[in-house]
Amino acid sequence: MKKIYFLCTGNSCRSQIADGLAKSILNSSEWEVRSAGIEAHGINPRAIKIMNEINIDISQNKSKIIDIDYLNSSDLVITLCGDALDNCPAIPKSVEHQHWGLEDPAKATGTEEEVLNMFRETREAIRTKIVELSKK
Repeated sequence: MKKIYFLCTGNSCRSQIADGLAKSILNSSEWEVRSAGIEAHGINPRAIKIMNEINIDISQNKSKIIDIDYLNSSDLVITLCGDALDNCPAIPKSVEHQHWGLEDPAKATGTEEEVLNMFRETREAIRTKIVELSKK
């Protein structure tokens, strides 16, 4: 089984969305999916809301910090923000690394609907990339 690890700053939005989407899209008999952050900030309620819109429940997920053993044994590590890229522990050369630089939807401003739309745009950008991964 291949291991994939999604990393961002606080494991609250982008990496949690990626975790939920990957578990939904990738074959669970082929992929073990985890997510983590440089820090653990708790899961953003808006991330839960926009995932529920597509019938993916991440409400029971836990915000976690990076597990070095899992990182070192992963087949693919995906950093979702510049902070994770810059501050992540060294990724072994044997581990494939991709960087998907995505803006933090938690920093979006405006009306509640405008903020939720930023979360939705982030979700769809991640979904597109995970679908591409699933075809490899």
